[in-house]
Amino acid sequence: MSRRTPLPPPPPPEHIRAWPGPEAMLADRARAMDELIARDLGPGRLVRFWLLVGGAALGWGIVGAALQAFEGPGDPLTAILGAGFGAVGLAGAVVCWIFIGMGVWRDRTVRQLVVAWAEVGRGHGFPAARWRVPGLSLAWLLSSVVVCGLGLWSSLGFAVRARPGSETYVDAVFFIGLGVILWVAGLFGAVKAVRHYRWAVRALRGAVAVEVRAGGAVRG
Repeated sequence: MSRRTPLPPPPPPEHIRAWPGPEAMLADRARAMDELIARDLGPGRLVRFWLLVGGAALGWGIVGAALQAFEGPGDPLTAILGAGFGAVGLAGAVVCWIFIGMGVWRDRTVRQLVVAWAEVGRGHGFPAARWRVPGLSLAWLLSSVVVCGLGLWSSLGFAVRARPGSETYVDAVFFIGLGVILWVAGLFGAVKAVRHYRWAVRALRGAVAVEVRAGGAVRG
């Protein structure tokens, strides 16, 4: 199995930058920005994120099914099988959350690199609209809102419709736990989309301000 392609390196410090010309500098910036934004918001990242969330939800579902083996009188074999399946489901959910956490931490590094590379060569133009990727941002935001809604429906909806004697503690643990998983995952995705949108807006305003100052200097 091949190792994952490493992230682009950060731009060199300003006092030791040695590009042969602005064209080479802008080309390096474009390659780094394209790669970083694809790593942050690209379709592959989106699919991997929701697959991991689905894996965590599936693992929790196995835990909920296993807990039902302990409801009421049961034979020891059923309890042993339930405990085994519950352990497998819980391990799967934990592993998925570990990978989700690693992805969130990697996103933080990617975002820092995006901000650093965006400052390179601002005086030579900055195509902020190219890296705004509104379609991908919207896909992240809409899918996250849907998942957050499902999480609220699972947890709060269960609390509203639960009636004494008709619902068990196992049901409460399953539905509330599933709701928390979906809500937190949806919140991660929504924050990512909103953060990129805010960065793109600030970058676009900064690019316009630089162009206005450059135009005024030329006319002066």
